[in-house]
Amino acid sequence: QVQLVESGGGLVQPGGSLRLSCAASGFAVDSYGIGWFRQAPGKEREAVACISGSGRDTYYVDAVKGRFTVSRDVAKNTVYLQMNDLKPEDTAVYSCSRGGRLREPYGSSWSRNHRYDLSGQGTQVTVSS
Repeated sequence: QVQLVESGGGLVQPGGSLRLSCAASGFAVDSYGIGWFRQAPGKEREAVACISGSGRDTYYVDAVKGRFTVSRDVAKNTVYLQMNDLKPEDTAVYSCSRGGRLREPYGSSWSRNHRYDLSGQGTQVTVSS
């Protein structure tokens, strides 16, 4: 079965850290770019980070640069999002997506929703004191 399953969300205080996992099945994460997205209540879905299929390139939205790191473990077929120095504005449902319509080099296309063809159900991240 081709799917993505996220885990690792939760409640954390401002300044804290979380590591999200995105476990893929039915395809190899080193064959596709994998993006992380988030959606807060009342807001549009926003691309947060992406790792290219080759693993050579990573991409981040300005709001998380220096705080979030995307990585992967090919042997585990899993992509991670390490989130440090979390802020209340990071509160959202985070999901991972497969970039089935991404072609390297991605350029700005990494953040475009229509470049992704499969998404997981998401995991809630709440940053609050």
